[in-house]
Order: sequence, then C-alpha cells, then structure tokens
Amino acid sequence: MPSQSQLAEKHWYIVTTYSQHENKVASNLKKRIQTMRLDDRIFQVLVAEQEVPVLKDGLPTGKTKMKNLYPGYIFIEMIMDNETWYIVRNTPGVTGIAGSAGGGQKPTPLSREEMEPVLKRMGMIDASMIAEYNVGDSVKVISGHLEGAEGKIVSINKETGECRVEIVFFGKVTPIDLEFSEIEKI
Repeated sequence: MPSQSQLAEKHWYIVTTYSQHENKVASNLKKRIQTMRLDDRIFQVLVAEQEVPVLKDGLPTGKTKMKNLYPGYIFIEMIMDNETWYIVRNTPGVTGIAGSAGGGQKPTPLSREEMEPVLKRMGMIDASMIAEYNVGDSVKVISGHLEGAEGKIVSINKETGECRVEIVFFGKVTPIDLEFSEIEKI
C-alpha cells in the first residue's frame, strides 16, 4: 500500500504509441503491471474513447462505435520512479512518454487542468474535481447540445454532481442545469 507521501507523487502522464494501436498497447501495459506487481504504483491506464453514433449519408443509423479522442496517446496515472518509468517506456508498442527530453530525464506530468477535460469526456468525475468549482466561476460547456456556450455558475449541488449555469441566449440570461462532466473552467 503506498504511503500518503507517495500518493502525493501520483500524477498523470501521456504515453505515445502508434495510432490505432492504443488499445493493444494499453492491454500490454495492464498485463505488465499485474505480472510485475506494480499496481501499488501504476493505478490507471486509459485510452480516451467516447461512444459516438454511426452515421450513414449524414443520418444516424441507431448504432454506436467507440471513437478515440486522442489517437496515438494513452494516459497513465502512476508514481514515477525508476522502475515504473522503465517498465512503461519498454512496453511493446510504446514509442515514448510525452514531456521527456531524453538523456535519462523523467517526463513532466500533466497538470490537473490538462487532465480534467480528458477524464470528463470519458465520464470519469470524482469529488476532488467538483471541489475545484465555486459559485461565480466562468465555465464553458464541453459536451451536449449546448457545447461551446459560456456562462457563470450560480449554484452547485456537490451530492448529485450538478450545477446551475446562467447562459445568455438571444440576449436573455437563461439558467441551465448541467453535470460537472459537461463543463470546464475558462
């Protein structure tokens, strides 16, 4: 079990791979993590995918497929040390770890602000994300039929993971209830 100080060192990193090989490489990484018993230092391996409707002649067919939001990239949450760094970068199909300048220099982790939209698009919300938002914050809608609209948070329900955002439509302020997965700070 990792200590509290180790958990403070837990960060997200971007692993690069060949496009269309992301799931295979993620599977290889997960197997290596289990085999080498690194699940106390490598916590999550994600291919950022989202379910999208299948279209034919511009019309929905009623079917869906998984779309990779970031081709050529895998996201990994881990405690970066010499062993985990070695295991990840030497997994078959891994072409590198973004933020590493080479020469043995360990890569730079993603900031919370950089990783949050990725997790939200995958529907992965946690209490720590919700805690970062306050009434009065300016936000942008990142999914749904209001995508691209901007507004201000007027109320937050941390238990349900929803907030009320005032958005201007046709010159009129309109309150809209949204989930935290649908917004990001601007």
